[in-house]
Amino acid sequence: MPPVNSGAAGPSSTSTQDGPAATTKKLNKPRYRRFTQQQLPACKPILMFPIAISVIASVGIIFILIGLGCLAISNKVVEVADRYETACVPENMHNNPVAYIQNPSQDKSCTRVLKVPKDMKRPIYIYYQLDRFYQNHRWYARSRNLRQLGDPKSAKDTRLCKPEATANGVPIVPCGLVAWSLFNDTYSFARGNETLAVNKRGISWRSERDHLFGEHVYPRNFQSGGLIGGGTLDPSKPLSEQEDLMVWMRTAALPTFRKLYGRIEVDLRAGEVVTVAVQNRYNTYSFGGRKAVVLSTAGALGGKSSFLGRAYLAGGAACLGLALLLTLLGLLCPVPVDEERRLGPARR
Repeated sequence: MPPVNSGAAGPSSTSTQDGPAATTKKLNKPRYRRFTQQQLPACKPILMFPIAISVIASVGIIFILIGLGCLAISNKVVEVADRYETACVPENMHNNPVAYIQNPSQDKSCTRVLKVPKDMKRPIYIYYQLDRFYQNHRWYARSRNLRQLGDPKSAKDTRLCKPEATANGVPIVPCGLVAWSLFNDTYSFARGNETLAVNKRGISWRSERDHLFGEHVYPRNFQSGGLIGGGTLDPSKPLSEQEDLMVWMRTAALPTFRKLYGRIEVDLRAGEVVTVAVQNRYNTYSFGGRKAVVLSTAGALGGKSSFLGRAYLAGGAACLGLALLLTLLGLLCPVPVDEERRLGPARR
């Protein structure tokens, strides 16, 4: 058998096999762009002492200006507060306030007098303040059922509401410890012989009225157990109209908190005396809590609080202190600058 000339077929076979691969590789090659190849001109500044000091000092000055502005806005808010948990207990019951607050036959009415320190423009917000009340406790905060609050078909769903889930074998609506402990002190206000009306509409959030609390969910079997925790609810009104309940069930993060009670839609002048008729019903004596009624105006940043302004001032002072320290270091211990190394990237 004559030998097969394999050498003649070699180049043809190789070109046949490499041709499609080379064509595919050429087709898949990305287009050349300076952006994708990272060949665009770049600026690589080196942070020098003067630049760093200028930036830090500028930030410090801006923070101080913002802090002074926040303090000025806060100082324009007029606020008057009065604690009454001790003053509203009869003198013969000071040694046993728990027995006083738990006795339903005991008169709970109390009169307090507030003197307006400065002119207060309407609306004037009324808050109640509680101290040493831990609404952020995990067991307390979880003792509710959000589905039951918004859906009438879930009235029997009380899985997360223990120990206030049922009363006499019937589900409670709204269930849970949060609703059960509803704040029930009441206030009425007068200026001389003039009664100051309290507007309690719109004190809750719109999202709560429109979405969280249902307009077809009505209180049922509420505060009908053996132990009464707080206030009662009107069974003829749906939960979407029970704004005191909505405000209370928005649990606070800290043990000292204020919640909106209502608004007074009149102006109060400096030196005027406002008489507050308090119905002292809420039991804070069992855990050593404190209660106060607060009248306050509002500014661009809300109520009276100097925390934000002080925080900005502290941050600004820290920045200026750091800038001063860097300045001293630059003067006492100057760092030599390698000009060739600093300008090298720009030349390239």
